[in-house]
Amino acid sequence: MLSSRSLTRSANTLSYRASPIISRKMATASVPGENFEVRQTSATEDWHPDPSKSLPLDKARQALVDDIIALYSCEPTIERVKRYTPDCVYDDQFVYANDRYKMAGQWFALPKLFKASKNEGYQIVRSDDEVIQFKNEQSWTFKIIPKTATINALVTLSLDPETVHSDFIRVKYHKDQANDKDYSHEGLGFTFKKWQADQVAKHMDSKEVEVFEADKNAGKEPVRKYGSGKGEAPEKNL
Repeated sequence: MLSSRSLTRSANTLSYRASPIISRKMATASVPGENFEVRQTSATEDWHPDPSKSLPLDKARQALVDDIIALYSCEPTIERVKRYTPDCVYDDQFVYANDRYKMAGQWFALPKLFKASKNEGYQIVRSDDEVIQFKNEQSWTFKIIPKTATINALVTLSLDPETVHSDFIRVKYHKDQANDKDYSHEGLGFTFKKWQADQVAKHMDSKEVEVFEADKNAGKEPVRKYGSGKGEAPEKNL
């Protein structure tokens, strides 16, 4: 869930556009997570957050963001992973996990790989019925190599329409972008991303991950392919 290319960044401009397959306003909770992808590019790779400019959140939305930050900080729990729908998608530079079972494998694997992960700050840049989006800065300390890497990224949480106005909001699509481009979902890099996510959960000896094993059968649709990191992702000044 990391990228060395995303070290110490900040951004002022980006663009976003929902999947052309289905309008988010028309989406229902029964539609698989693939339909909730937000495509976006930026004029800069700089994602450094400015917490003083963060948009305010109500109690339910703040609780969701707190849980996501805790997951990034190597503090996974079953309840926090339940923030995702069974048919969710997680998409970053190293992982493409297209159900909650695979997602659980990723979050519960982090403490095995990293000695520590500390959130250095975040900035909410968008909050509406469709998404919560924030610039995030996280410092990761490796277990084997005595080194700490500070990573900046743009995190986009596409919200579940069924729970968006509830006390426990869930996520349909979680995207973590480390640079100015979006993901093409093509080529050897994507093949590895998907293979890695497919393997981790089923090879982990974790009772917590087993809780979500039934989610392997959650609804899925073919991966959207875009040709390049700019495919169907126009640039916009935020």
